[in-house]
Amino acid sequence: MNPPPPELTEAEWRIIKTVWDIEPCSAPDVHERLRTGTEWAYSTVRTLMDRMTAKRLLTAEKLKKLTLYRSAVTREQAQQSEVLYTLIQAFEGAMTPMIQRLIDTRIPSNQELDELEAIIRLKRQAINQREKGSRSAT
Repeated sequence: MNPPPPELTEAEWRIIKTVWDIEPCSAPDVHERLRTGTEWAYSTVRTLMDRMTAKRLLTAEKLKKLTLYRSAVTREQAQQSEVLYTLIQAFEGAMTPMIQRLIDTRIPSNQELDELEAIIRLKRQAINQREKGSRSAT
């Protein structure tokens, strides 16, 4: 199993979300997309993208004078890394208070609550199946 990607800074999140939307892409492409929401110079975008390549968050392919970037991590991998970091750092690994803070911070809709209940129900079934399998194997 691959190690989780490193945590992303706020600036790296802006870059990688843009890359996910338009990859493969060049630094000028990303700069153009981010220009309205940031006041970053092109050199700032390029430096961030090069650092993200060094951190293995992006890949870079040189084609003559153009460098094309692609994401090296999926949205799910990046999100999982962030959630795991928060779970460990802020909640000392305890899921219940973390989920309680999420629900207290932004009240979920009925649809979201239904989806959460379905996720919990499926996870409980998977755990029960795994426990049955391990008991019958012994």
